[in-house]
Amino acid sequence: MADKRSNGEGSIFQRADGRWVAKISLGYDTVNHRRLRKVVYGTTKAEVRKKLTELQRKHDQGVTVNTRSQSVAQFLNHWLNDVAKQKVRDTTYRSYEQIIRNHLIPGLGTYTLEKLTPQVIQSFLNAKAETGISVEHLRRVLRAALNQAMKWELIVRNPATLVTTPNKQTFEFEYLTPEQARKLITAVSNTKHEALFTVAIAVGLRISEALGLRWSDIDLEAGTLRVKYQLSRIGGGIKLVEPKTARARRTIPLPAFAIDSLRRHRVKQLEMRIFNSDLWQEGDFVFTSSVGTPAEIRNVRRTLAKILKENDLPKLRFHDLRHTCATLLLAQGTDARTIMEILGHSQIGLTLNTYAHVMPTLQRDAADRMDAVLGTASKTVGS
Repeated sequence: MADKRSNGEGSIFQRADGRWVAKISLGYDTVNHRRLRKVVYGTTKAEVRKKLTELQRKHDQGVTVNTRSQSVAQFLNHWLNDVAKQKVRDTTYRSYEQIIRNHLIPGLGTYTLEKLTPQVIQSFLNAKAETGISVEHLRRVLRAALNQAMKWELIVRNPATLVTTPNKQTFEFEYLTPEQARKLITAVSNTKHEALFTVAIAVGLRISEALGLRWSDIDLEAGTLRVKYQLSRIGGGIKLVEPKTARARRTIPLPAFAIDSLRRHRVKQLEMRIFNSDLWQEGDFVFTSSVGTPAEIRNVRRTLAKILKENDLPKLRFHDLRHTCATLLLAQGTDARTIMEILGHSQIGLTLNTYAHVMPTLQRDAADRMDAVLGTASKTVGS
């Protein structure tokens, strides 16, 4: 049982795990109409009393003291600008900012930190899931923010770690069949975009990885491609950034048809460079505009949509060419770990879960191949 004691500074007590805890009231917030409370922790009673004294001193001097009574909206904005912005890449920060602005604050912002319970978060996530939104990213951002709240001793535990992510409908992505993939490669042959779409299908590059490729990353003699950077567009400018994970930085063997396509592309680009020599901006990029600057993502997507439509092919995103690569490799019997390394997945579970829908067909093929090997012997025994 907790040994509970109190003094004039606040309520001090020792928990069953031996840790000392103190709760102190810092008066009343007349603006937000709530009591200001603070919880502090320590390994000894003396440590807790020292923290209480410092809190009271700051409060008496008019220094703002973060408390559990601040709203979730206030805390998330503070965490986003003062913590996340200093630690994560610009693209990640923008993703966090959108999630907080569009989802977390509208749904949870009016709660105070002390009122943000697992039940509240669970109801919020369930409601979001019913609208078709993938809620795992929402939970991940909220959990990261509340972990900081724990470090600052604004909350005792992180309620976001105690909820269950609602089951979501599996996203059935699109991909090309072998016949459709061949049709696309034929359609783009001898065009400006031949190498880009061919390589995307051949080795499953993300669009940011493809547009961040430089000729120094490709060894046509050895037939390899190194993914070292991703192209990120921030505030109207471009920036090469390293992939988020070590596995995303990878060297990929290129099939012969992709090597041939890149060789032809290299010749076309050199011709274009000579033709536009007065305007050409050398950046060593593989896929560029007519003046050497990296290709625009929106233009690439627009071009792909046009080619697909003109050739009566399914409507796809560029990312679905990556899925096409994976499904074609699986259909040929390539093992999941090899596919994981080609795609740059951080864990093999991600590869298996993403392409689980393809597995039943592959398992049937495996059973048929096993029957072809052993079926005759079984029939012989039976006769």
